[in-house]
Amino acid sequence: MTTPAAGYTAERIATNNSSHYHDGRTAPPPIASQDRGNDSNSSSVEKDSTVLEWDSPSDPGNPYNWPVARKRLVTGIALLSTLLVPINGTSITVAAKEINLQFGVSDATFPHSYWPVASWSVGGALFVIVFLPLMEDVGIRIGFMISYVFFFLMIIPQALANNFATLIITRFFSGGCVALLANTIASVIPDIWADDRARSIPVGLYIVTYEAGNTLGPPMFAGVMQYIGNWRWIFYIQLIMYGALAPLFFLLLKETRGNVILRRRAKQLRKSTGKSVYTAAELNQAPLYTRLLKSTTRPAYLLFTEPVLLASTLWSAFSFGTVFLFTQSTAQVFTSLYGWEEYSIGYVQGAVVIGEIIGWFPTLYSSHLYLKSASRNTEVPGRPIPEARLYLSVFGSFVGITGGMFVYAWTSYPSLPWIAPTIGLGMVGFGIQVVVTAVADYITDIYAASGYAGSAVSAVAAGENVVAAFLPLAAQSMYINLGFQWASTLLGLLALLLSFAPVVFILFGRQFRARSPFMRAGGQLKEEVADEELKREV
Repeated sequence: MTTPAAGYTAERIATNNSSHYHDGRTAPPPIASQDRGNDSNSSSVEKDSTVLEWDSPSDPGNPYNWPVARKRLVTGIALLSTLLVPINGTSITVAAKEINLQFGVSDATFPHSYWPVASWSVGGALFVIVFLPLMEDVGIRIGFMISYVFFFLMIIPQALANNFATLIITRFFSGGCVALLANTIASVIPDIWADDRARSIPVGLYIVTYEAGNTLGPPMFAGVMQYIGNWRWIFYIQLIMYGALAPLFFLLLKETRGNVILRRRAKQLRKSTGKSVYTAAELNQAPLYTRLLKSTTRPAYLLFTEPVLLASTLWSAFSFGTVFLFTQSTAQVFTSLYGWEEYSIGYVQGAVVIGEIIGWFPTLYSSHLYLKSASRNTEVPGRPIPEARLYLSVFGSFVGITGGMFVYAWTSYPSLPWIAPTIGLGMVGFGIQVVVTAVADYITDIYAASGYAGSAVSAVAAGENVVAAFLPLAAQSMYINLGFQWASTLLGLLALLLSFAPVVFILFGRQFRARSPFMRAGGQLKEEVADEELKREV
C-alpha cells in the first residue's frame, strides 16, 4: 500500500499505536501524570521535568475518545484523499502517443513514454524512506498540508511542460509527495480506532482506495483524450480538482496523532506556567539524524536478512506492479487485436478497478478468520495466529492473479470478444487487492512486538514502487518478442511461483518466527540482539 506508493496503508499501524501509549497496547491503559525526578538514569532535563499524559482514560482530547461521528468524518476525508491523490500517477499513460509526438519521443525500440510514470514511482520509494521521519514530528494535519501544497505546485509545470525532461523531473517530486500523503494519512486509522475489530473495515477501505486510486488514472482521463485531444487538460483538470478539495481537507482533517496533541499541550503549559512539562516522547525521542539514518538503512537491512520479509516483498511488489504493467501491455494487446484507439485502453483498465473493489469484500472475511484463530492458538492462547492473515490470500494469489493472467493470456485472440481478456484483468485486480492487504497485515503483525513494523512495511512499500517503476519497461519487448499469449503466460508462471509463498508461511511460519530476532514468536522476541537494539532505541 503499498503502497503500498504503495502506499498502503496498514503500514504504520503498530508504530503509531505504540507512540500513544507506553506499552504499545491498542486499548488505552490507565493514564496519569507522573514525576520522574528520582530517575537516576535520566538526563538533567528529564530529572526536573513532569511527564504529561492524558488527564484520564476518558480524556476527550485523546482521539480514541472522540465521538464515533467525528471519527467517521475524519476517516472519510482521509479515504477521499487516498482515492484521489494517486490518480496523478498513471493518468498520463492515456496520452503517451500525443506526448511523444509533441516532444519527439519514440517508443519504437523502447517504451520511453513510460519514464514519467517510472520517475513518479521512484520518487515515491525514496520519499517514504528519507522524509517520512520528518512527517512524524510535525503531525498528521501539518504534514499532510505541506505535502499537499508541494504536490499541487508540482502539477503546474506538468501542465505547462515545454520538454519531456520537465515531465520526468516534476513527476518524481509529485510521486514522492503522493507517497508521503498516503503514508501520513494512513496513520489516521490507528490513531482513532483502538483495536483490530474497529480498524478492520477502515484499514480495508484504505487499501482498496489506494489501490483503486493508482488504477483509476487511465479510465478517468481516457475521455479527455477522446473528446478534447489535448493531453495538458489531464493536468488542468487535476489542478481544478485538487484545488477545489484543498479547503475541504484544510477544514475537516484534524490532528489525530496522540503524541503530537500531548506535545502541544505540554508546550502550552510550559508557556503559561513556566514549569518544565514534557511528554514522554519529547524526553525519549532520538535525535532526528539518528532517526533518519535508521529510516534509510533499517528497511534494507531487514529486507536482506529476513527471508520472510524478502519473499513477502517480492510477492506483494509483483502483485502491485501488475497495475502499472497493464498500462503498457493492454495498449499493445487491445490496439493490435481490436484496432482500438490508444485512449480506449484507459476504459479497459477500469476492469482492474472493479476487481480491486470486489476484492475488498473477502478482506473483511479474512479479518474474521484472523480474529477467530485465537481460539485454537497453541503458541499464545487467546491471541490470533499471525499466519491466519494469509488464509484467503492463497485463493487470491492462485486464482485471482495467476488465474487472471492465464485468462488474459489465452483469450488474447482477435477471434474472441474483447470482454474475454478484460475478465482476466478483473480477476488480477481482485487478486491484487487480497494479496496486498494480506501482506500489509501479516508483516505489520509479525514485526509489531519488536517495534520494526514500520521499517518492515517500508521495505515492502519501497519494493512495490521499484517494481511498479521498472517492470512495465520490459512489457513492450516481452509482448513483441514472445507474443501476447506467451508474454502473459510468463507473467502467470511467475505469479504461480510467488503464490506458494503464503502456503509456505502458513505451514512453517511459526518456525520462521522462532528463528528471527525481530519477529514475534510465542509472544516474545527470542534473541538478545533484538532486546539490545530496542534498549538503544529508547
